[in-house]
Amino acid sequence: MAVYVIGDIQGCHDDLMALLDLLRFDAAHDRLWFTGDLVNRGPDSLAVLRFVRSLGDTAITVLGNHDLHLLAVAEDCAPFHRSDSLQPVLDAPDRDELLHWLRHRPLLHHDPGLAYTMVHAGLPPQWDLQAAQRHAAEVETVLRGPQYREFFAAMYGDQPRRWAPSLTGHQRLRFITNCLTRLRYCDADGGLCLDAKGEPGTQPAGCLPWFEVPGRASAGQRVVFGHWSTLGLHRAADACCVDSGCLWGGLLSALCLETGNVFSVDCAAHRAPG
Repeated sequence: MAVYVIGDIQGCHDDLMALLDLLRFDAAHDRLWFTGDLVNRGPDSLAVLRFVRSLGDTAITVLGNHDLHLLAVAEDCAPFHRSDSLQPVLDAPDRDELLHWLRHRPLLHHDPGLAYTMVHAGLPPQWDLQAAQRHAAEVETVLRGPQYREFFAAMYGDQPRRWAPSLTGHQRLRFITNCLTRLRYCDADGGLCLDAKGEPGTQPAGCLPWFEVPGRASAGQRVVFGHWSTLGLHRAADACCVDSGCLWGGLLSALCLETGNVFSVDCAAHRAPG
């Protein structure tokens, strides 16, 4: 059995099928992990959702910021963005089943046997693995419960910037969500630099890639993530990014967790960065 982690698809269904052909994926023996952002901006988010859902226990996907945005738009808790390509999902006859399935995906997945953790974006330096699991579960509980619409209505925003155990209510949930689905850079004190989105070297002074903050509590825990197309494929001892910019005409990539091999297919350029 092989376990492959696949980076952000964002509606690029044909590219996903090409990558699975390259992997010679066998649903009877192999497993797929998806780093989130299954949907939006690409040409066929509906087909991607239907396919990944059809895989059942063969696939694990964590929620990304675009997945959460789809859920918020569907509940009239957020407006469409000019670049959104979500209408086919919202118009689909099986939309309710797909959205219910998506809303019940985790924000963090940890496999103790493989000793890997998967999130969409990153972890703030104050959290070790156990703290990250607890805080992800807080948001997952709300998403799967009766108050999820209220969560979506309060989800957007960049504040608070720093973690404190005393945070409560929507501020606490928003900080957790921003870390797990939007984080790229933070400062040495753990303040989130959410406006910085470019490749390392372009960020404001004092901001560091989240996995390079000295003394971060999760150091040594192997984390795989997506979200950061301008970083691209990144391999370090305990931080692996597999978002290689498929949506932007780059690559769609898969990392085999057992061997460390990376497999990629070229993607059609659907959008121009920025």
